[in-house]
Formats: sequence, structure tokens, C-alpha cells
Amino acid sequence: MAEPRRFLTAEWRYLAMLNYRVAPALLLPHVPVGTVLDSWEGATFLSVVGFLFRDTRLLGVPVPFHRHFEEVNLRFYVRREVDGEVRRGVTFLRELVPRRAIAAVARLAYAEPYVALPMRHRYGPRDAASGAPSVVEYAWRQARGWGRVSVEPVGPAQALRAGSEEEFITEHYWGYTRQRDGGTVEYRVAHPRWRAWPVRAATLEGDLPTPYGAGLAGALAGEPDSAFLADGSPVTVFAPTRLHALAPRARGRAGAM
Repeated sequence: MAEPRRFLTAEWRYLAMLNYRVAPALLLPHVPVGTVLDSWEGATFLSVVGFLFRDTRLLGVPVPFHRHFEEVNLRFYVRREVDGEVRRGVTFLRELVPRRAIAAVARLAYAEPYVALPMRHRYGPRDAASGAPSVVEYAWRQARGWGRVSVEPVGPAQALRAGSEEEFITEHYWGYTRQRDGGTVEYRVAHPRWRAWPVRAATLEGDLPTPYGAGLAGALAGEPDSAFLADGSPVTVFAPTRLHALAPRARGRAGAM
């Protein structure tokens, strides 16, 4: 079977990852058809991830004024078994980017929940001990001011330990997106294993109910259960493949729930 074509290539750099343990019931309504919730040692996670896109290309072509930009996303973790292969994946609940064209392309190609808002990022001076910026921050502007996610790395970057929570959070190489008709698309994301820095502090603040809704924002109200900074790498996002579509009667029942 032919491999799907490469849709997007880029570098993802300095991924600030804040992770919250939540009840599965909070996420079950958002699980795409054909997948199930994934967990680590019995824990279900909701993550806020901020990072920088660099040298972005669509179908191999750089788009002027859209090559370098920030993204902050809210995601959780699912899996799907295909012929004995377990495909661990990510489902996005909201993705914030600064360019309307980026959001429009992602919504059109994948039906991803992108929203365009003014954004900025800040990297503190490079720390001699950690080898990373002393602060990594991604911010977005809303009607009520700026929201932000930030981390303060400490110590040297470490290879991901097999079976660790950091490995679980980062080592998901598939994306699954619910479609408007109730179906699902699947796409593969390829990148090498990352390294990660522990952090001494992690912050998420702002008007969270506006981009995320009251229920999800409530789960993000306290301190994260874990946080770290991943170094990132070049990545390839492949074109999506459609998996499932609900029959009309099933769509009607789902809409009535």
C-alpha cells in the first residue's frame, strides 16, 4: 500500500508541555470513532503544549510570511489497533495559531479545531547548566488580555526513559480528528525521539474558558500534575486518510445525546 504523501514539513522547537490528570468521563465525548482513550499507568491526561514552528512548508513549498509561527494546543491521547499494531495518537481539542491562513488550511485539510489569534513567544537567556533558554513562553491575545503558557527548564536535557510519563506524552505518532459527519481521519506524524528538560516552574494563565470551554478550563485551573520542555526536531505530517463515517441514523442518535 502506498504511503500517504507528505503534506507538511517543519521544525517543532522548544515544546512546553503541561500535563493534567483528568477523569476519563471528561474526554470520552471527544474520542474519535475508531479509537479509544489511551492512558499511562491508569492515568488519563489532558495536555497544553506550546511550541514554535520553523521553516514550515506545505507540499514542499514554503509559504511567504507563514514559515515561522507559534502554536498552543490542547490535546489528549488515544490509540487504535490495526492488524496487531497499536497506533498511539493525539486528538486536539483546540489549536491556537497567529495566522488565519494557517487555521483555514488546517480546518480544510484535516477539520482540525484551529483558531487564529495574535500570538508571541519569549525565550529567556540561555542557561549554561541546562543548555536551554532560562524561560520558554508562548502567549496569545484575547479580549480580556494575554494568556500564556511558560516553563523554566533546569538541568541538562535527558533522553526519554522507556516507560516514563515523558515518553508516553511525546511518543504519539498519529493524529485522529473527528469530522463534522461523525467520521474520523487518521494521519501520521514522523520525527525522531526528543530529549526533555525537567522544569522548576510551569505556568498556564489567562481567560481559559474562552478558547477551551468551561468544562475543560476547569480541569486546567490548578497546577499541572507534570511539566517538562522537549527540545523538538524536524517533523513530517502526512496527508490524512478517512477511517469511519456514521450512518445517518447513528448521526441522528449521536446528535440527540
